[in-house]
Amino acid sequence: MRHKKHKFQLGMKKEHREAVLAGLAAALFRHERIRTTLTKAKALRPFAEKLVTLSCKAMRAEDAAQKLHYRRLAVSRMRDHAAVKKLFDEQAEEFLSRSGGYTRIYKLVPRQGDAAKMALIEIIKADDRGYRRGGHRRRPVTKSAGKQATKPVVVPASENIVNA
Repeated sequence: MRHKKHKFQLGMKKEHREAVLAGLAAALFRHERIRTTLTKAKALRPFAEKLVTLSCKAMRAEDAAQKLHYRRLAVSRMRDHAAVKKLFDEQAEEFLSRSGGYTRIYKLVPRQGDAAKMALIEIIKADDRGYRRGGHRRRPVTKSAGKQATKPVVVPASENIVNA
């Protein structure tokens, strides 16, 4: 049976989709925040979080051969040695204290040319407090409990964000 076999197909063949996700993941780990379409961001989230899990397993592993095995698995999926090196050597320590949820997606205003839904996907820092529990709405935890914005996030063009 084919239960639970749905994945984001992105209108492309499997090989092309794997290459696109590998490139997006490499850009995400290199720049820590990228702007892309909402569908690609939603497809990238599980792909990137599995790579972060591999880096966490490598940090916890005692055996050097096991650490090398996890790194090689990440290289085979992401295909970018520099991004894997940054993930495993610099960013992995930040993720050890988190039990999941390493990325966050913000919806942006639609793209002007073709009105595609855009999103900003970023890596969550270790000191990020996340969202409150309870209720049907998730709001960021802030000091002021005033009104929350309901409009999409508008990112200034001057920020250092990679378009993917």
